[in-house]
Amino acid sequence: MTAPSRQRTPVCLDSDRNFDDLAPRFARNVYGGLKGELRLAVLSRDFAEFIPAFLQPAGDDSTPLRVLDAGGGQGQFGLQLAACGHALTLCDISAEMLKLAREQARAQGLSAVEFVHGSLQSMTQDVQNGSRAPFDLVLCHSVLEWVADQKGLVRALLPLVRTGGYLSLTFYNRHGMVMKNLLRGKRSPILDNRFVPSAGSLTPTRPLDPQQVLAWLAEDHWSIICHSGIRVFHDLLLTPEGRAMPEPELMALELELSRLEPYRALGRYQHVLARRL
Repeated sequence: MTAPSRQRTPVCLDSDRNFDDLAPRFARNVYGGLKGELRLAVLSRDFAEFIPAFLQPAGDDSTPLRVLDAGGGQGQFGLQLAACGHALTLCDISAEMLKLAREQARAQGLSAVEFVHGSLQSMTQDVQNGSRAPFDLVLCHSVLEWVADQKGLVRALLPLVRTGGYLSLTFYNRHGMVMKNLLRGKRSPILDNRFVPSAGSLTPTRPLDPQQVLAWLAEDHWSIICHSGIRVFHDLLLTPEGRAMPEPELMALELELSRLEPYRALGRYQHVLARRL
């Protein structure tokens, strides 16, 4: 007797993804284990090299830098900046993700973090109507690939950052996804505009072409100060020999190649640091 096949419910592509239903799994899969360590290593390296003030402790006699973690989820990187004494606001449309972020902040003894149950776009409206001041830094990590109006979201980032301030943007890379499928001997459905993940999948719904994102940023006159790939070969290790590479060696090689082409273009994610002129 043949077992019935499981029906995959396609995710709705007409609205932004809310992770209330998958919050613990999302937090575990995205930042847990070596994948998460690689992501945080690239972010930390880029910040330390180009905007180190955000990783340094805020002095007692200085005004803390204001940081918005937009769509911040569990706040893994944003809370690191809060631990340095900077003023962090974390917003997310998922109440469950905010619950996890609050638990993380409490565990780290961070009592001054502001949590906002709302969208990035609503924060932009608050800045534009004068109820909030723009921020010194906006983090928008792994958000763009989950929203319906991607160009609109990029446009909504500009008012959130003060003149001279910074944007840290990460997003899921279309090219890395295609290459992974090719190495498995399959034509990627995204090449034919047929990619629709199931509702229970953690694969981002709208992978992006990095050149398109850079073009959108250029239209708003952002100055790109750093562009790195995240997991430029880790996800392409399909053989037992490749997967046996020692983690310290793998981490060092990932960082070494993360800004070099053609490796950067294959990164599973892309990280762009930009300054508002």
